[in-house]
Amino acid sequence: MLLNEMMNKKPEKIPSEDSWAEEKHEWLEALEAFHRAHGRPHVRELLRSLQNQALASGVLLEEATLNTPYRNSIPPESQPAYPGDIDMEQRIENIHRWNAMAMVLQAFDSGSGVGSHIATYASAATMMEVGFNHFFRNRDSNFGGDIVNVQPHASPGVYARAFLEGRLSENQVKNFRRELAAGGGLSSYPHPRRMPQFWPCPTASMGLSTVSSIYLARFAKYLEHRGLKADNGGKIWCFIGDGESDEPEVLGTINIAARENLDNLILVVNCNLQRLDGPVRGNGKIIQELESVFRGAHWNVLKVVWGSAWDELFARDVAGVMQKRMDEAVDGDYQMYSVLPGDQVREHWTRGNPALADLIRNLTDEEIRSIRRGGSRPQKDLCRLPACRSKQRQADRDSGQDAQGLWHGAGRRRPQYHSSEKENERIRTAGKRPTIWYPDEPRGDRGRSALPPWRRQPRGRLPATMPQATRWLSTGT
Repeated sequence: MLLNEMMNKKPEKIPSEDSWAEEKHEWLEALEAFHRAHGRPHVRELLRSLQNQALASGVLLEEATLNTPYRNSIPPESQPAYPGDIDMEQRIENIHRWNAMAMVLQAFDSGSGVGSHIATYASAATMMEVGFNHFFRNRDSNFGGDIVNVQPHASPGVYARAFLEGRLSENQVKNFRRELAAGGGLSSYPHPRRMPQFWPCPTASMGLSTVSSIYLARFAKYLEHRGLKADNGGKIWCFIGDGESDEPEVLGTINIAARENLDNLILVVNCNLQRLDGPVRGNGKIIQELESVFRGAHWNVLKVVWGSAWDELFARDVAGVMQKRMDEAVDGDYQMYSVLPGDQVREHWTRGNPALADLIRNLTDEEIRSIRRGGSRPQKDLCRLPACRSKQRQADRDSGQDAQGLWHGAGRRRPQYHSSEKENERIRTAGKRPTIWYPDEPRGDRGRSALPPWRRQPRGRLPATMPQATRWLSTGT
């Protein structure tokens, strides 16, 4: 009754900014105390009641109920310890990236008229590697097994991993996109009819994988409910890009997952700021746009926007000035920051905001330039994947922000789109990254046909122990 009277009572006067800020702080402190005393379920119930009361009083909330702040959904204090050796996993990932790039470029230079995409895997590699190393599980006697549907244009990266594991031959990867070549080759995109022992589902043309995954998850539930399939776990993981969300069949079918309570479905959206025909619309935020759509369709949404280097800044941002700036900036700004030097990023980011400038004054220009987005940091990817696994009775949609073209080009985070296949200098620069050998001088006049050897383990599979892996990566033996 008291709350109803307070909301319906007209204010006698408009409070000053200072008094309003103080009162808002008191409300937030009260909410935090309520959280500690009563826990999350009661906090959700209270906020839902407040929302209903506000709507009944004619207060329109607009986007407030569908969008969360532009930051990671999982706070640092809830982030689990990373179970693997990040440095070792990064070195192995670098080899996958190198082999994927060599595969695409050699196919392009073969004279057959085929090429492929490099940038998709370059932006999705880290999140995929975290999944392969720590989460995706094969079928066994007690577990139903996961099904992983990858972005179609990321297939070179999956082939590169299989090559390093010894599941694909060198002849096969040399004949990427040339299946009828002597000795066999690899299909352009995932399809079980082309490679029945490798791919579980077709994922191309773009947009097909989302629909396939939704109906596959639905059919699995159908079998379980009728006792025709054991209810022994297993998820359908579907990786798509933000550009694929423009396909009408993607957003046109997501309501099925919520209506059917498909808690066995996880959709990972690699938001590398690319749409089907170019960059995202620069005056909006694709992550926020998709969050509101999926939350409106009753999906559980987790966002990974920023890397671990931002955690300390968020902890010091007691006034919320950095969060406010992040919420105001649009995708066009973030694309510009990915190619600007650090001093220009600092100037644009803090323009007219002394408090924000003071917050980041201890960061060097190089630190500002090299700070990573969340989808490129294994610690942040580790947070979101188990959270997706543990959610019950609701489909999951996970968004990670990445920079397209990360690692493989001279500019590293420059969005090179599909033109990278033609630029030799970027290859040489990528080859000088850790664990990748590239000669200082060209080998004859053969150009890219003289690319360095494919990196692989001599016995055809990854080393069994960490010391063996360290020795192999250092010496190749």
